[in-house]
Amino acid sequence: MSDPFKIERLTSRPQFLAAAKGVSEARGAVVVQRLDRQDGAHTVRLGFTATRKVGNAVIRNRAKRRLREAARAMAPLLAVPGSDYVFIARMGTADRPWDRLLDDVKSALTRLATPRPAPKTAPMTPANAGQDS
Repeated sequence: MSDPFKIERLTSRPQFLAAAKGVSEARGAVVVQRLDRQDGAHTVRLGFTATRKVGNAVIRNRAKRRLREAARAMAPLLAVPGSDYVFIARMGTADRPWDRLLDDVKSALTRLATPRPAPKTAPMTPANAGQDS
């Protein structure tokens, strides 16, 4: 069985910064950002990152390895062709049970694949509402 799209890696900082301008979804131990490139290509590009807040280099690398493996399992099923995805490790990524990490990645990818309605603006309230004059 062949994949309907090719999966590549994000490699440069501008690619990661561009993906940050898209929509994001936080689930448990992972944040996933998605940018629709709108270039007509059926390629999905994946990037992985972990900030120093996650832990030392050993823990950050373990977290990124686990995210790469989770994305390898879920991206062919749930990713939208023509999109860039950045998987950001959070504090518990390295220690999270594997099935829960897979659920986090699956639910984030599923949520990012469904189109969202435009956000509704909050009704305007007068500046002095609730204040005694």
